[in-house]
Amino acid sequence: MTTKKANGSRREFVELATFRVGQALCGIDILHIQEINKLMDMTAVPGSPGYVRGILNLRGQIVTIIDLQRKLGLPGGRLGRRTRNIIVAAKGESVGLLVSDIGDVVETHTAKVEPSPANIGEIQGRFFTGVAKTKDKLIGLLDLEQLLETDERNDEH
Repeated sequence: MTTKKANGSRREFVELATFRVGQALCGIDILHIQEINKLMDMTAVPGSPGYVRGILNLRGQIVTIIDLQRKLGLPGGRLGRRTRNIIVAAKGESVGLLVSDIGDVVETHTAKVEPSPANIGEIQGRFFTGVAKTKDKLIGLLDLEQLLETDERNDEH
């Protein structure tokens, strides 16, 4: 995993916000996250891809909410009391990633990040930049750029 500081030098450690998508433990570099909030009222968007749960108004900003379980090809997630939105900035707009549960922030050495396997459990490996190994778990590192690309194979309604 190559991570750079703002001045262009490489980082030795990365802090990962971890969360569950179904049973899979995933993580995103904390620097990509704007905020994490509880599920808010969403408005459905007719004709949108099946993984788009809807949009919400977040302090005057329209945010598209993506159901990560559906986007990753898993059966659609149920909304529960532990469900959260992870708001990230992507391509000049804010996007919410609907996750099953929020975990801890984990610091890992970038040397401990290995290339992503072809699949991680039942999830396609193309949505991940790698896998971080900690003492007792593996964390799939989401590739936000790949995840937010429009993909006809995942655009079922």
